[in-house]
Amino acid sequence: MSLQEIIESIRPIDPDRLQKARERLDNLTKPRGSLGVLEQIAARMAALDRELKPVVRAPKVFVFVGDHGVTEEGVSAYPAEVTTLMVHNFLNGGAAINVLARCAGAEVRVVDVGMRDDVTLPGLVRRNVRRGAGNIARGPAMPVEEALQALAVGVEMADQAQAEGSTLVGLGEMGIGNTTPSAALYAALLPCEPEEIVGRGTGLDDAGLERKVETVRRALAVNRERLSDPLSTLAAVGGLEIAAIAGLCLGAAAHRLPVVVDGFISGAGALVAMRLAPAVRDYLFFSHVSAEAGHRVFFARENLRPLLSLDMRLGEGTGAAIGMQIIRDAVAIYNEMATFQDAGIEPGA
Repeated sequence: MSLQEIIESIRPIDPDRLQKARERLDNLTKPRGSLGVLEQIAARMAALDRELKPVVRAPKVFVFVGDHGVTEEGVSAYPAEVTTLMVHNFLNGGAAINVLARCAGAEVRVVDVGMRDDVTLPGLVRRNVRRGAGNIARGPAMPVEEALQALAVGVEMADQAQAEGSTLVGLGEMGIGNTTPSAALYAALLPCEPEEIVGRGTGLDDAGLERKVETVRRALAVNRERLSDPLSTLAAVGGLEIAAIAGLCLGAAAHRLPVVVDGFISGAGALVAMRLAPAVRDYLFFSHVSAEAGHRVFFARENLRPLLSLDMRLGEGTGAAIGMQIIRDAVAIYNEMATFQDAGIEPGA
């Protein structure tokens, strides 16, 4: 399907199905609403299941990888070479996402959509669109055509997950410098001022933070005429891995497949998807609020509630993996708790 056909196929959650799920939750052996957000999660998961019987099966965390020319502006505390080194770490099972995904019973898939280095490694999904995004402080990250190709990579991964029987997918990323294009996307699409959204990323000092704010400001200025719609904005100031994240959100929603979003960078991709297809938000579970202060601005502006606040700022999909465990708990409550009738208890007794 074309991008437009995918967007048009996404429908909001049916409120009648959501109400039926809530009625079951209200009939479980507990005071109504006493499990708080867990009940909200369970209701949404149930409403997305055709039989109102949700199950977490074959969960996958997709880690999309891309490099960024904007690292030339000194916006990261780490050199661009670290992207490839971390990909080796992911594939060897030694990164934080590998540990947390194992705890969540989830498979990690690492997808090269925009790495600078051309590497062939066992387990690496090679879907490279171009060897790193352009320097957004000096021009566009990529042409619109390449943004569409990167979106299609995310859609393809969602299609694969659905075909393999997955009922829950998570989003992660790796790309040195990618908090800068993410901040530019938030600033353009929320919209907000750069100083509201730009954070320290991998640990910039005060001078680095000031330089990063100015870099985002220049990126928005030099690309001003390109910021006319969500797709053009993504191409102008985004990144290839961010585009793939947006594509996975859209492709998963088209399959009625729930998505657990990681942190600040994955949130930028999710925001692009929401601007392209507002109904996609019904399929997104935002796992945590990042230590990046701008992430709170996003949640406030979009009236969204993350599951957790743990002062995390690693990326990789680590928050998504933790969020998956919470969703498993919510689904288990929905499916396994006794009803008042099962327990022979009169409701309200």
